[in-house]
Amino acid sequence: MIRSMTGYGRAENMANDRRFVVEIKSVNHRYNDISIKLPRSMNGLEDAIRKRIMEEIARGKTDVYITFETFSTDDIIVKVNEALAEAYVEKINELKMQYLLSSEDTLGLVAKFADIITVERVQEEEEILWETLLPALDGAIEKFVQMRQKEGNALAEDILKKRKHIQYLVGLIKERSPLVVEQYQQKMQSRLNELLETVEIDQQRIVQEVAIFADRSCIDEEVIRLESHLVQLQEILSHGGQVGRKLDFLVQEMNREANTIASKANDMKITRNTIELKSEIEKIREQVQNIE
Repeated sequence: MIRSMTGYGRAENMANDRRFVVEIKSVNHRYNDISIKLPRSMNGLEDAIRKRIMEEIARGKTDVYITFETFSTDDIIVKVNEALAEAYVEKINELKMQYLLSSEDTLGLVAKFADIITVERVQEEEEILWETLLPALDGAIEKFVQMRQKEGNALAEDILKKRKHIQYLVGLIKERSPLVVEQYQQKMQSRLNELLETVEIDQQRIVQEVAIFADRSCIDEEVIRLESHLVQLQEILSHGGQVGRKLDFLVQEMNREANTIASKANDMKITRNTIELKSEIEKIREQVQNIE
């Protein structure tokens, strides 16, 4: 099964008046880069969350967002800083007397100041939080992986279509290659006959020149290697798994052979086919960048 590095998954779980929502999204990346954002009071769970995600994900830049809500009054502590409140009240009363200010709701005024009344969550045991979080985390991972697999299958199908077209182009190049040397020899013979009508032509010299041309323009090895790479491409996609890096290397090798053919081929038709060939390889390379 081929997986894309792009995916999204969301799930939630509610138990004992506590609710966790987990969202996971990712894009392509060279390595496995996981960023987790969760309430600060739950930082102790980060390693367990990361380990669980890494069991399913090998590559990609993955962002994980975890939100937590509680609907139980047992989870909340309201604290009043009485010393600070007393100091505020004292100063407010002094200001009233000094400036002859009208009476005002002192309690309401004091309550507006920061740090007088604070709300804190009860520090719960990590095991209890983990039991509620895990179903949401697993649900988000499942949907996330399903999306990556679906997109990965689509990528694999499209790459195989492009591979088939490349194989067709390689066949045209392979068929055309022997004719290039023959045409070169014919053109050379014809040209020399026109220029040297009254002079005897050294056929051995022509044979040597044609041999040199044939050696310089021979693309048999490149074609054979390219055909081999196409076989490997299909095998890798068929086996599936985490094949992104392997495919990336293989496509680089395919591109190298195509460049060599383009530089050696002294034929317009082969050149045109090679340009189209390189274009298809580049399209595959772009898609491979998003495979896990």
